[in-house]
Amino acid sequence: MAETDQGGSAGNWERDIIVKLARAGLDEQRKARHWGIFFKTLTFIYLFLLMFAAFGWFGGREVAMPGNHTALVELNGVIAADTHANADNINHGLQDAFGDKSTKGVILRINSPGGSPVQAATINIEIGRLREKYPDIPIYAVIEDICASGGYYVAVAADRIYVDKASIVGSIGVLMDGFGFTGTMEKLGVERRLLTAGENKGFLDPFSPLDPAQREYARRMLGEIHQQFVEVVRKGRGKRLKEAPDIFSGLVWTGQKSIDLGLTDALGSVDFVAREVIKAEKIVDFTPRENLAERFAKRFGASLGEALVRAAGQLSPVR
Repeated sequence: MAETDQGGSAGNWERDIIVKLARAGLDEQRKARHWGIFFKTLTFIYLFLLMFAAFGWFGGREVAMPGNHTALVELNGVIAADTHANADNINHGLQDAFGDKSTKGVILRINSPGGSPVQAATINIEIGRLREKYPDIPIYAVIEDICASGGYYVAVAADRIYVDKASIVGSIGVLMDGFGFTGTMEKLGVERRLLTAGENKGFLDPFSPLDPAQREYARRMLGEIHQQFVEVVRKGRGKRLKEAPDIFSGLVWTGQKSIDLGLTDALGSVDFVAREVIKAEKIVDFTPRENLAERFAKRFGASLGEALVRAAGQLSPVR
C-alpha cells in the first residue's frame, strides 16, 4: 500500500507539473497573440494614414497663428455650383480671412478660366461687402496662369490686381454653346418627335432646326449678361481702365498687356504682395478644403458607379 501511495503521489506530482507547464505555454501563446494583434493594428493604422495622406484626403485649412499675417484664399478651376470653386466655399474662406484679428491684408490667388456668371457675381458682391465691413484690411487679387471671364469678374472687386507678365487675362464676354444634330439624324433616318406646351418650351433644342426668333432672343439675353459684366468691370477698375476698342470683345491679353490696358495694376506674385505691399510676410491659408468624408464619399461614389456599370454590362443579355 505504501508503494502504491508513493507511486500515486509521484504520478500526481508529475501530472501537476505538466498541467502547469501546459497552462504557462498557453498563457505565453495568448500574450504573443495579443501583442501580434496590437502590432498588426498599429501597422494597419500607419498604412491607412499614409494612404490617405498620399491621396490628399485630409481636409481643413491652416490654423491661424498669433501675430500679423497675410491671409490667402485660392480660387482654382472652373467657377460653378458643383465645383470646389463655388461661391459658398470662396466666400466662406474670405469671411474667415477678413474676420481673423491678425490679418493685415487678404490675397485672393486666382487661376481660373471662368464659369458661372451667377457664382462669380456672388463672390464679387461678397468681396465688396467685406471691404466695407473691414475698411482697414485691403484685398489684392494675384493672377497666376489664367484669369478669364468669370475669374476676371471676381478679380475686379479687389483693391488692386497683380499678374505675371505671361498670365492670360480678360475674355470679357458671354457665350452659350451647343451642337445641332439635325443633319446627322436625317442621314441616319431618325425622326425627332418633340411635343411641347408653349411655343418656346423646346428652346434651342439640339435635335430640331434652329429657329431664327429663338436665336435672336438668345443673343439679346447674352447681350444683357454681357452688359452686366461690362458694368462690373467699369465699376471695379474705374479710371484705371483704358477705353480700347476690343477691351470688351472677349479677347484675352498677356499680363504685361493687361497692365497697359488698365485691366490689371502691376507685376507681382503672392510672396511679393505679402512682403512688399501688405508688409506681412507670413502667409496663412484660409482656403476651405474638402474634408476627409467628402473626398472619401466622392471617390467611393465614383468607384461604386463604375462597378455598377461594369456589372450591368456583364449581366446584359447577349443579342
